[in-house]
Formats: sequence, C-alpha cells, structure tokens
Amino acid sequence: MKKVGIIITDPEDWTARALTEDARKKGFSPFVLDLRRAEVSINSTTGELAAKKSTAIFRVGDIRLCDLDAIIVRDAGAGSFEGLSFRFDILRELEAEGIPVVNSAEAVRNAANKYHASYLLAKAGLPVPETVAVQSVETALKVISEFEDAVIKPVFGYKGKDIARVKNGEVRFSDRKIEPSCPEEILNQLLEARGMLYIQEFIENPGRDIRAFVVDGTAIGAIYRKAASGSWVNNLSRGGSADRCVLTEEQKEIAEKAALAVGTTFAGVDIIEGLNEKLNNEIKAHSSQTGLKPRVLEVNGTPSGKGIFDAWGINPAEYIMEYIRNIL
Repeated sequence: MKKVGIIITDPEDWTARALTEDARKKGFSPFVLDLRRAEVSINSTTGELAAKKSTAIFRVGDIRLCDLDAIIVRDAGAGSFEGLSFRFDILRELEAEGIPVVNSAEAVRNAANKYHASYLLAKAGLPVPETVAVQSVETALKVISEFEDAVIKPVFGYKGKDIARVKNGEVRFSDRKIEPSCPEEILNQLLEARGMLYIQEFIENPGRDIRAFVVDGTAIGAIYRKAASGSWVNNLSRGGSADRCVLTEEQKEIAEKAALAVGTTFAGVDIIEGLNEKLNNEIKAHSSQTGLKPRVLEVNGTPSGKGIFDAWGINPAEYIMEYIRNIL
C-alpha cells in the first residue's frame, strides 16, 4: 500500500480531513504530519555507501519521511523566518530524494510571495492589477496619488489580513479600525514593519471576486466570494459569502494559465472582475462581452476546498488524490 504524507497544522481542517478520507478511499495509507514537529539528522557518509544512502534522516515523530511515496502540502505553518525556511528546505530536500511533493516547495513559495507571484503572472502575459513595489514612503505616496485608490498588502499575507486601502487621504484596514491619521504616518509604520511596500491599484468591481480551483492544469470549478456588508474584502475568512460561479471560457483559461505560471499542481486562483479599464487593446479584444475585464489578484498554493464543496459539492481532494495515483 502506497504511503502518502499530508502536511497540515490543523488536523480538524476541512481540506486536511478531505484529503485523508479520499486517500483511504483510493487505497493509500495516509499519514497526517505537522512539519513544525520535524527533525533532521545529517550524516557525512562517503564512498560507495553514500550512493545508496540518504545523507539525512527526516522524521516527524516515529515517521521517516523518506519512507513515504508522496507528500501533499496542505499547510506548512507560519512562524519565524528561520523556522518557515527550515520546513521548506525539508520539502525541497525530500524532492531531491525522489519523493513527489505536491505542491512543490518552489510552487508554494512562488504563490505565497505576492510580489514575486505578480511578476510571474505578468511575465506569463496574464492581466494583473497595476502593481508597484517600493522601499520609501516618499515614493509610496506618489504611487498612491497616481492610483487615487490603492491597496497595500503584506507580501506574505493570508486570509485577507492586514490589507490597507488608501483613498481620498484616508486609510482603512481590512481587519481592524484605526484612529484617523495621515497616510504618511501609517506608511512609515508599515515600511518599518515590512521593509518594503507592495502597492496595487484598487480595482472597482461588482462587490465580489472569483476563486477558481485548478487541479493538474484544469479548472474544476469556481465560486464567487462576496464581501460582507460594509467591507471591501471578499475573503470568506473575513466574513464573505460564497455563491456558485460558472466561469467564462476567458476566466477558465486565465485561471489555468495562472496556476501554471506559478508552478502549482493544485491552486486557488483569485480573479477580480474589473470595472475600471486599464488593460491593453489586445486583452480587451479577447475579453468577454460582459464589460467586466478579469485580472488575477493572486494564486493560493495551499487553498481550502471547503468553499467550492459547499457551493457545488465538488471535492478538490478527490482530484488531487487522483493526480497522486496517476503519478505513482
């Protein structure tokens, strides 16, 4: 029986449980593993023996990770830079040992880094919001003035947290209220905390975005995420609601190309239907006739499958495990 490791931090997470259950249905032996408990012993074996033996022993509790036939990354955990880097190094090293890791460490990193993901998406010719990354408050203020309505996101943010919107000289955060203060003061605080500022134009939209779930190059379904009353952030974790979405051919193609651009095998691709148009003529010519021009906001390399399951009854875990079965 093939052994599949499922990397999680919350054993009660819906997606983690769905992956575990479908692994059993497909005849795998699943091992739910928290990489925050991982330990590695490195040896320096040389000579003929070295060619037959790993230079490291990777363990989570009593489980030797090199004994696994495949690994699925649901959640590698957050934390300090060194701890997170160590966990991703483990995943890279297990790949080097010949174990399929889905999504790969590189893909998860690409997706998690919003700045680099924006670069990869634009390089692939995909429509993205106009984006500027800066390291000075003076430049940031100029960019915000040019955009008129701007969003400042943490490069490694998640679940819609700590996003600031700057419009008409006012700053609003996605997850907290602050006393009125000038944008320059807030920007100084953000720059001091983050070391750089990742700024995007705010895209006027119908009060929703699209989360498309892509597995092995195919969009298997999508949902609309609608912001809660009084909010401008559509994340379900921020009180948003989910409805069924039938992708247009254009949206489907964009989602599939976005997942490919960052290197993911499975992904949640977030698309905004823009009302204010700054796209080039070629993109406009191939857009749908709805008047809503799609742009890729980001790609999630460790997405939850609960929203699309609740809306459509589509279980992404079944598609992910089928992919694993096909490659083993």
